[in-house]
Amino acid sequence: MRWKPHSTVATILEKDGKLLFIEEMDSGCLVFNQPAGHIEENETLIEAAVRETLEESAYLCEITGYLGLYIYTAPSNGITYHRHCFVGKAISYDPKANLDEGITGIRWLTPQELIDSNRARSPLVIKCAQDYFSRHHYPLELIYEHPND
Repeated sequence: MRWKPHSTVATILEKDGKLLFIEEMDSGCLVFNQPAGHIEENETLIEAAVRETLEESAYLCEITGYLGLYIYTAPSNGITYHRHCFVGKAISYDPKANLDEGITGIRWLTPQELIDSNRARSPLVIKCAQDYFSRHHYPLELIYEHPND
């Protein structure tokens, strides 16, 4: 059997020194995550990041940078995730939007508030939040996606 990692995207939005987190149910527990999810067929990484952010938070955003690639194998299911983490800026918010199933709301937290909550969905959520403030944000030109013909 061939090993196939799951390719996902996540987006970090900042407001007044706090980051946007999604409050969602995972295995019966309420956890925090960045707006994140799987890339759909024929969708670019950036398109996926914008879509997932809108569907999970009701924020339309512009992706402005690439934070990095984060790799994690979840002990709960043995799946390896390749998470492309992006930086964005909020363009608009629709408080009446229906959020994806399982999402109970959004919260703005500092990385320390996230850690103190002990509710991060995975270690990658914390690492991405910390890295946002402590490392370089790369230009989007770092990513090349060959067009589908």
